[in-house]
Amino acid sequence: MPDRAPKLAPAAPTLMLRWLALAALVIVLDQLTKLWALSSLRLMDHIALTSYFNLVLVFNAGAAFSFLAGAGGWQKWFFVVLAGGISIWLVMMLRQHAHEKLMPTALSLILGGAIGNVIDRLRFDAVVDFLDFHLAGMHWPAFNVADSAITVGVGLMLWHQWRQPKEPS
Repeated sequence: MPDRAPKLAPAAPTLMLRWLALAALVIVLDQLTKLWALSSLRLMDHIALTSYFNLVLVFNAGAAFSFLAGAGGWQKWFFVVLAGGISIWLVMMLRQHAHEKLMPTALSLILGGAIGNVIDRLRFDAVVDFLDFHLAGMHWPAFNVADSAITVGVGLMLWHQWRQPKEPS
């Protein structure tokens, strides 16, 4: 059965540079905010900024919601290799979608966030988190700019997929 997916031309280098620059901006913002958090906050101290938002310095050796945080150390390399593979895939996808707007924005945000968190894993064996939202005594797990970029990027990817026209059966 022939492949019905359209073959997309490789992206022009200037288009790719635009999307890679967005990923680099996410990395820089993420690392600058983490540098600020590391120099301004003490481990586990909560600084209340509003009735629903604190700053708190924590290190997460796991992934989302501290998944595998207590796994004994092997998870660092698992997450570094996983993020590396995903980053390669994201760059390949960027190349295919560079002429668009929504999808490469999503891919660039995810790429920048993934690399930002890998930098932490390599430097600290954990990810630096410091944004703490809460409501009615229940706290969302602390997160950072990289996590925010990944979340927004995934949301944009889902929106992009939802907006695609459905092929007739």
